[in-house]
Amino acid sequence: MISLTDSQKIGMGLTGFGVFFLFFGMMLFFDKALLAIGNILFVSGLSFVIGLERTFRFFFQRHKAKATSFFLGGVFVVLIGWPIIGVVLEIYGFFLLFRGFFPVAVGFIRRIPVLGSLLSLPGIRTLVDQIGESNTMV
Repeated sequence: MISLTDSQKIGMGLTGFGVFFLFFGMMLFFDKALLAIGNILFVSGLSFVIGLERTFRFFFQRHKAKATSFFLGGVFVVLIGWPIIGVVLEIYGFFLLFRGFFPVAVGFIRRIPVLGSLLSLPGIRTLVDQIGESNTMV
């Protein structure tokens, strides 16, 4: 079992609540308040989980400048009151930031019994193969 510090446990809770509020805000037709709360909780939870210094190092790497600007720009656009445009910017930035993690995630999901068989279906397989093998999503 992985041992977590108290601040990492708080961060996991904040991140979980952030994802919940983001999802719930999108389900309620892009409610500005819920999306703003979700964004703040998600980013602060990430800082608690991996630490403030590592969070800054992750977001502000030179080769991730475009992705960071889209993601944090989307957060800002949601906070000023344009939720649909902000969420689109955030999603694009999120995919650019975490594109190196997608092949690992696809490989893990393929080993799960039910989900692995779903990913092997003909129409889904080609899409998943492109995501799983490609390291550049433009």
